Amino acid sequence: MEERVVVVDDDVIILKNANTVLSEAGFKVTCLKSGKLLLDYVKKNEIDMLLLDIKMPELDGFETMRLLRKWERENGVKEIPVIFFTANDDCESETIGLSLGAMDFIRKPFVADVLTLRVRHLLDLIRFQNDLHAEVERKTKEIEGLSLHVVHTLADAIDAKDAYTKGHSGRVAEYAREIAKRAGYSFDRQEEIYMMGLLHDVGKIGVPDAVINKPGKLTDEEFEIIKTHPGRGARILQNIEEMPKLAIGARWHHERYDGKGYPDGLSGEEIPEEARIIAVADAYDAMTSNRSYRGIIPQDVVKGEFEKGLGTQFDPRFAAIMLEIISEDVDYKLHEGT
Repeated sequence: MEERVVVVDDDVIILKNANTVLSEAGFKVTCLKSGKLLLDYVKKNEIDMLLLDIKMPELDGFETMRLLRKWERENGVKEIPVIFFTANDDCESETIGLSLGAMDFIRKPFVADVLTLRVRHLLDLIRFQNDLHAEVERKTKEIEGLSLHVVHTLADAIDAKDAYTKGHSGRVAEYAREIAKRAGYSFDRQEEIYMMGLLHDVGKIGVPDAVINKPGKLTDEEFEIIKTHPGRGARILQNIEEMPKLAIGARWHHERYDGKGYPDGLSGEEIPEEARIIAVADAYDAMTSNRSYRGIIPQDVVKGEFEKGLGTQFDPRFAAIMLEIISEDVDYKLHEGT
């Protein structure tokens, strides 16, 4: 595909010569006589390289580039590479141009071979950078995919310790991500809290199976053992330097908004937002999953528990979002086994 080069200059002879030289070199060339025409042109056309004269009437090259960059930012458009044409040989012009993001300067009147080589080398450099970026992005996605697979496997291993909570970690992660989405979190933060949800119970690895699977009421001593899993989970996850926030969900998902939770007795805004979201998601799944001593709790009862827990057990903002999700689930499909 021919690379699209736009030349902007108020000098007709410069435009004619640049068009001839660059067209013969295989570029698709468009010539414009003013910065204003360029700013109109970019709204409907894509450009691979822009050659922009500095000294022009009305809008000079620097002001044209400022307006171009402003338009690109406002419209989420990738920056067009710019080479300035200049008849001056002063450092001030180059300093201003480079500060605006120009890639190079070409003196006027230009030498044909120099013009062709400068444009070709810069376009090759940009293509190489784009290819490198794409390769890094591809590898990053591969690593992220592998990491997510490992995390899912670990979450399944955690859930397997409890005969009555198959799929618990995955459901909590899904509920937490949906709450985060409705709360206005960015996509990246939604994915981050999903990962936290998957691993919120990782500390249960160190809790004896006999305690986790006990069918009756736990003794005080057994409950104290259960209460060690948030701290243990945080210690495991805080060693993962690539995701420093991962330990948040593990440590604080049993804190209560009124400060009566564990392990640290935090309250209100002291509890990290992500942990407050996971606490809501975790409580919802606990109520809507089968246990050794009961079945899935009816939806109206679950709704009542959240209404009762607003501002006491749960952050009212995130509990309200959970109540919204419950009200939309008219057929009560959001529970274990669906």
